[in-house]
Order: sequence, then C-alpha cells, then structure tokens
Amino acid sequence: MKTTILVAAAVLVSFAAPAMAWEGKVVACYDSVWVPAKTETHKNLHSAAHTKWEHRGGQLVEVYYAPVYIQHTHQKSEGYYLKVKAACNK
Repeated sequence: MKTTILVAAAVLVSFAAPAMAWEGKVVACYDSVWVPAKTETHKNLHSAAHTKWEHRGGQLVEVYYAPVYIQHTHQKSEGYYLKVKAACNK
C-alpha cells in the first residue's frame, strides 16, 4: 500500500515537472506613462488699465497701471497611468 502511494506520487511529479519548467514566450511589453490631470482656467478682470497723475521727486508724472486679472483654475479630470506598447528589454 505504501509503495503504491509512493509510485503514484512519483508519477504525478514526473507529469507536473515539464509543465513547471515551461517559461512561455514574451508576446508584448508595455510601459506605464503618467497622464496629468486636465484643468480649465478662466480669468476675470479685477481692475481695468488706467493712468494717474502723481507727484514724484518734485515733478508731476503720468503713471500707467496695467489691468489686473484674477485667475481661477478648475480640475476637469484626475491624472492617470496609461499603458503604452514599448520595446521589450531582454
């Protein structure tokens, strides 16, 4: 009885050994590439451009002030990883 079990175990191992040794063939390789989040940006006018007369160093000077905008940024979608087909390293 004991020898029958040992013989059966040996036969099972001998059939399983070639399957464990098979490594397969590389079909394709892929790299992970980070795609950043998509954002949407709007700007709103806070103060328009204008000129002013000011006293500077004993003189009357006309000074130009550029327009001022407030920028609002909203995230439209999250960033994610994308798999891109690449050359395989050996």
